[in-house]
Amino acid sequence: MTAAYIHIPFCEHICYYCDFNKVFIEGQPVEEYINALIKEIHLTKLRYPSADTETIYIGGGTPTSLSAAQLDVLLAGIRQELPFQEGKEFTVEANPGDLTFEKLKVLQNYGVNRLSMGVQSFDDQLLKKIGRKHSAADVFETMKVIEKAGFENVSIDLIYALPGQSMTSFEDTLTKAIELDLPHYSLYSLILENKTMFYNWARQGRLHLPGQDVEGDMFERAIERMAQAGRLQYEVSNFALKGKESQHNLIYWENEHYYGFGAGASGYLGHSRYRNHGPIQHYLAPLRVNKLPTIEIEELTLENQMEEQMFLGLRKIDGISTTVFEQKFQYSVEEIYGNVIRELIAANLLEKVGTKLRLTEHGLILGNNVFEKFLLT
Repeated sequence: MTAAYIHIPFCEHICYYCDFNKVFIEGQPVEEYINALIKEIHLTKLRYPSADTETIYIGGGTPTSLSAAQLDVLLAGIRQELPFQEGKEFTVEANPGDLTFEKLKVLQNYGVNRLSMGVQSFDDQLLKKIGRKHSAADVFETMKVIEKAGFENVSIDLIYALPGQSMTSFEDTLTKAIELDLPHYSLYSLILENKTMFYNWARQGRLHLPGQDVEGDMFERAIERMAQAGRLQYEVSNFALKGKESQHNLIYWENEHYYGFGAGASGYLGHSRYRNHGPIQHYLAPLRVNKLPTIEIEELTLENQMEEQMFLGLRKIDGISTTVFEQKFQYSVEEIYGNVIRELIAANLLEKVGTKLRLTEHGLILGNNVFEKFLLT
């Protein structure tokens, strides 16, 4: 069984920090893209059949920048091509202000039962500064529409350590987010990615970000506030009510298989990771002649697979199961990583609890330093 990630690269506005594969929607061949995407799913399933789809996640870009009619065509095609049991997790990413009651009804009609909304902050000044086109008021209005449509499983993304962001502003954002009483929250620190406007501005000395200490304080405060609100941290950046964890993202962290469909999407099937062409015309060209739009395939060695099992699995608060590791690779964790594990336990970054190996509270804050220790080469 596999999961499916489906990429919609269109946006009505380009944010200054975003490095995902995306284009401004105006003038783009949206209908051709949707049809090509459905064809890609069909061709992939012929080559890599699967009896069931564990989860479906439509991300972007902004999937809800599509019209209700375009969403209808897209979702009808997905449901025709992918075997999927009603009730399993089916997520669509959305932006505040893009969601209408009509679009929500189309989503529900095809079994979409979870929304992930990019809110980022409730500080209007900061939202402008990072290039978002919505305001805090738009979030509250969109939530009313979501409630009216009867959607209950909703997650929001927040970003901290933004340019000029104070702890007071971040506290206010946390308060407003928690008051929405949602089952799931994702909180990410701002990362300056290549080729983004923020990256260029930082190189020119035009971007003033909070220091690492402030960033660390914000992360710790987020963990504290989420715990007080009964949202358990189940992965480094993710918090949820029990039973409302993102099943799709858990597939990534547990290093399981998934299809990647769409321009710039990546997938993991068998022992191979693959990536599609990113530019839209480069993606469409092979599909016009019934060929898959794959640009790169990486065959993973046993070492690669074990590394990924460790650094992806350690993102989960539960950590990795040493029993599962041994069943999967026919080697014990101790045989492969014994010295590294002992070193990290001595440094209070890792702990062993029964058959689980997990980050300590201190290790959570220094996660990347821990993960790189498990790279064998």
